Amino acid sequence: MVALAWSLSCGTAASAATSTIGRTWPIAEPDALTEIETKAAALPRDLAPKFGPRSGWSAMKAASLGPVVTTRTRQVVPFYTLDADIVLPEGRVLFRKGYTFNPLAYVSLPQRLVIVHAAELDWALRTASPTDWILLAGGGAANPDPIALGSRVGRALFLLEDRVKVRLGLSVAPVVVRQVGQALELSEIKPPKASGAM
Repeated sequence: MVALAWSLSCGTAASAATSTIGRTWPIAEPDALTEIETKAAALPRDLAPKFGPRSGWSAMKAASLGPVVTTRTRQVVPFYTLDADIVLPEGRVLFRKGYTFNPLAYVSLPQRLVIVHAAELDWALRTASPTDWILLAGGGAANPDPIALGSRVGRALFLLEDRVKVRLGLSVAPVVVRQVGQALELSEIKPPKASGAM
């Protein structure tokens, strides 16, 4: 047993040594981190005045959803139809425009999507696992600010985009989306008593 431990420790020490085999050349490209730091140093200290308040940014507009009236679960198969040919580098067409397929036959959604209004954020934080994505929907008195809310709760929050709303056929929140086989299961949950936005 002692001999085995000794041979393993010697093997570890021996594998730590490195050597160069073959010809080597110095790196000709500039260091990427140095380039980024140089560009960042040339920017103004505060860019916020250039862009105005976040509430006016088009990227900060969440898709609106109504409240859930009745709890229900339904499934959606997110078929996708190509709007252009998929052509290989040698020119052969792999898939023609108009080809329809289910992306979930090829990839998996590794986390759930928990979609809520800002007033239901407390519930979402209790419901979502650390790997789930929380998406904020519009439809309340004010458009949610995921940056400010995320800073307050210590977790990344995202806005529900119109294209996701349309793609999943969403009309109400809260809703929890998860993959079940080659479909998405949407659990529309009657909202818990709202505690207000954080």
